[in-house]
Amino acid sequence: MQAYKFALDPSDTQVLGLRRNTGAARFAYNHMLRRVSAVREQRAAEASYGVAEADLTPWQGWSLPDLRRTWNDVKQWVAPWWSECSKEAFNTGLANLSAALGNWHASRTAARNGRRMGWPRTKRKHAKRSARFTTGAIRVDPGYRHVVLPRLGRIRTHESTRKLARRVQAGTARILSATVTETAGRWFCSFQVAACRDHSRPAHAPRAGRVVGVDAGIKHLAVLSTGELVPNPAPFKAALKRLGKAQRRAARRIGPYDPASSSKRTASNRWQRAQAMVTRLHATVAAVRADSWHHLTTRLAQQFDTVVVEDLHVAGMVRNHKLARSLADAAPATLRRHLGYKTGWYGSTLYVADRWYPSSKTCSGCQTAKPKLSLAERTFNCTTCGQSLDRDVNAARNLAALVRHVDLELPGDAKTGRGAHVRPARPAPAGRAAGREASRPAHPVNVARQRTTTNHESCLLTER
Repeated sequence: MQAYKFALDPSDTQVLGLRRNTGAARFAYNHMLRRVSAVREQRAAEASYGVAEADLTPWQGWSLPDLRRTWNDVKQWVAPWWSECSKEAFNTGLANLSAALGNWHASRTAARNGRRMGWPRTKRKHAKRSARFTTGAIRVDPGYRHVVLPRLGRIRTHESTRKLARRVQAGTARILSATVTETAGRWFCSFQVAACRDHSRPAHAPRAGRVVGVDAGIKHLAVLSTGELVPNPAPFKAALKRLGKAQRRAARRIGPYDPASSSKRTASNRWQRAQAMVTRLHATVAAVRADSWHHLTTRLAQQFDTVVVEDLHVAGMVRNHKLARSLADAAPATLRRHLGYKTGWYGSTLYVADRWYPSSKTCSGCQTAKPKLSLAERTFNCTTCGQSLDRDVNAARNLAALVRHVDLELPGDAKTGRGAHVRPARPAPAGRAAGREASRPAHPVNVARQRTTTNHESCLLTER
């Protein structure tokens, strides 16, 4: 499964059509959510009065077929304009509502990990607009400059669609759906494609090595075990001054809320333009950050056979208010997410070290672990062997050694068995293109030492 995203260049009429369909998705979501909430509250009120279970108001199912069936029965009264929009637009809102209610129920029953989710809330009018098309005329124009969507027709794109069009023509890709979204005033179309990949390294990608350890950080975007320090562009920090100026300008305009009367009001055109500038700055920051991570992760997946990263608990790390802004600006969790599928694309392997593995506290030379290492100590000084180097480089080397000492076919000292508790696991279920991940089992086993002992015993038996 792969996605191809293109920036659209719609006309004014097509923009109205895009907004109409995305608004229909939001309307269907909000209407059915209010209906489910009303039935839920009514049943709770009736049960408090002692009404029997069999006599309660019939429950409104939240599966997609149930929501779609109810919507088709009431749409001609609640949305008499429904024929002006594609049916896929309403289905988008119903599918999102079904998923939201399903996640809420799974969270309440402990079937979903993570923080407990609350009851879904209605979507705001000026929130992110999105609609998904799964049926109808969905294709890429042979001229490489247009896409075709249901009820919207041919829409011009800012960039060429040759990469996807050629794969569709060759029969190595099949378009499953198309999703249109609006981000900072620009419209994008993302095609979900079932593609055939050869899972091989491109011919133009130089081979840099077999194993590399990657330590994600704040000062540097990532530090490699080869000693390379990947600079962190820190896009949010770079745009902080412009962003503050734009937000102050928007605060001086007449917004949608009147603090004097504590009521809503119609926002001025100047406020809308100032708010659009703030949105564009945030979109630019996100684009720069994503571009930096894509360049790095693609290079790692193409040039190395095995990539070792840490299992970072980013949600817990951002609770440190002194580092929260810098951590959010660097987005270290993106490293594992991108490598999860890119390693599968290019035939490499992703290993994830255990969350509690002391990569920063352990000396990469003598493997002596320090009991404490404060965050202010940026240089790792080993009191045993005297080695002194950057703490991030030391952590990256330990991550690389974690895999080198497991597999006897990989370079490294296999006699010590250091890091032998890392073992390969099943591939992640993401369209068979998520790469292979390994984690630390509950009971570490020194596999390398067992192999060495077994070989030694075999040699003794042969001599006898």
